[in-house]
Amino acid sequence: MKTYLPLKDDLSCHLQAAAKAALPDLPAGIEFAIVPAGRPEFGDYQCNGAMAAGRAMGRPPRDVACAVREAALAHPHPALASIEVAGPGFLNLRLDDAWLAACVSQIADDERLGAPRPGAGRTIVLDYSSPNVAKPMHIGHIRSTVIGNALDRLHRFLGYRVIADNHLGDWGTQFGLLLLGFREFADPTAYEASPIEELERVYVLSYQRSQQDERWMEAARAELVALQRGDPGRRELWQSFVDHSLREFEKIYRRLGIRFDLVRGESWYNDRLPGVIERLARMGLARESDGALIVDLSEEHLPVCIVRKRDGGFNYATTDLATVLSRDEEFAPDAIVYVTDERQQLHFRQVFAIARRLGVTRRLVHVWFGLMRLPEGTFSTRQGNVIKLERLLDEAEQRALEIVRKNSPDMPPEQQAEVARAVGLGAVKYADLSQNPQSVVTFTWEKALAMDGNSAPYLQYACARIASVLDKYAAQFPVERLATAAIRLSEPVERRLAAALVRFPEAVMDAAAACRPNVLADYLFELSQLYSTFYQNVPFLKAPEGIRESRVRLCMAVARALRTGLDLLGIETPSRI
Repeated sequence: MKTYLPLKDDLSCHLQAAAKAALPDLPAGIEFAIVPAGRPEFGDYQCNGAMAAGRAMGRPPRDVACAVREAALAHPHPALASIEVAGPGFLNLRLDDAWLAACVSQIADDERLGAPRPGAGRTIVLDYSSPNVAKPMHIGHIRSTVIGNALDRLHRFLGYRVIADNHLGDWGTQFGLLLLGFREFADPTAYEASPIEELERVYVLSYQRSQQDERWMEAARAELVALQRGDPGRRELWQSFVDHSLREFEKIYRRLGIRFDLVRGESWYNDRLPGVIERLARMGLARESDGALIVDLSEEHLPVCIVRKRDGGFNYATTDLATVLSRDEEFAPDAIVYVTDERQQLHFRQVFAIARRLGVTRRLVHVWFGLMRLPEGTFSTRQGNVIKLERLLDEAEQRALEIVRKNSPDMPPEQQAEVARAVGLGAVKYADLSQNPQSVVTFTWEKALAMDGNSAPYLQYACARIASVLDKYAAQFPVERLATAAIRLSEPVERRLAAALVRFPEAVMDAAAACRPNVLADYLFELSQLYSTFYQNVPFLKAPEGIRESRVRLCMAVARALRTGLDLLGIETPSRI
């Protein structure tokens, strides 16, 4: 039996073909794409393409829908039991029960749950996390790090070759401030004992001095130019900042289960910057203005972009252009994706526009996100009021440990600590990933660690509850019966659960295509809610033989979908909580 997954795409193609057959004068661009139905009485999928087609063609949408329905039924799709026209012209599609049961039986044994590999043979460079050297990672870094890692995992799962690049902030004006401030404010003993904390203290003092004394800021700029030109003493001191920072960053990444293929700072591209300027000048793309070199982007309705400052120094735009050109040459990717906060939108629009003028044809994508906030407000490294990411993770694990001890007091202490680690870190990640990236996220412990809402602990607990069902089955019945048991959908809730399971591939693909991990998180939460209804309303182990095995296999399929989906979000699933 062919499974026709992802089903949404396959059925959309079926309706589109029917529309073209029924409507020879269908205007280009009118799509008969389907979406999951909002309510069970509307079927399993819906399509409102007839509404747009009717308006464009000057025909009643219901007449258009009827014509498309007849054409679709003339060439039946094996997955469909019915297509009905509703209201002013909606098409409601219902899946065939026998097809649905057979499909779920197949994907229940498939570790990928029917997901294809559309990215095979394609490469994506994914630029994410990118903390600044000489500063501790704080709560503000969590979004780029976990959103980027989820996109990394999603694309690898779909077959893409992913080059995960941690593009460190190890260059720029802040290092002029830091070099200058280090000589003035640093305590050698404190630097040796806790280098990142001391560098943070020095940076705050130097930044504050620059706000009060323009001469200090001018001196910092001169330090940066000397660094960029390779002054040995400054380069040696700067390298010590980098080395200490990398060790601290790696501790956080190991803890979060994150790995990069490349760790290249802005400094890696320093030798390429003069070549970028020369290329811009040779192509007539840059000109001088008040001593600086600029690119006029008025054709793109963007402000001018400075690529070389009046003092001869380079800026972020120059570095990012060198980075794009280098990635284009080295990896020949299909796309280069940047995951940064919303404040860099203009910057990347400018960089992408210049890159296209330079001949870069790769797809360039900026996945921007809203800032993370706490209920008490925002934070700033410059003001010295940040909440360090390490401390946030420590608190997450401690709070999760209290939950685990309460729920499983008989669990050995070492296991409690390990489960608390998975629950606590998962809670922090999911609190972010369950939100639209472009929204502003206000982080609260109550929501992140809730056991009865849209949270990681809720989903992790669903997995643990299924594991308990399987253990109880194995203790009472021969496990080998499950291998040959057919899935039967005898109750409405079973059918709804099965219909949700076949949507797993499309949830993964939609999340990757939109660069929105929350699409997958929403799907997993909906699936877990359906499972909860299923668990509470039908008997499992007390059901008759055959029905019992069918329901246990359905549980196994749900567990596989939840575990696989949470793993794609970078979240572990303990067998007990």
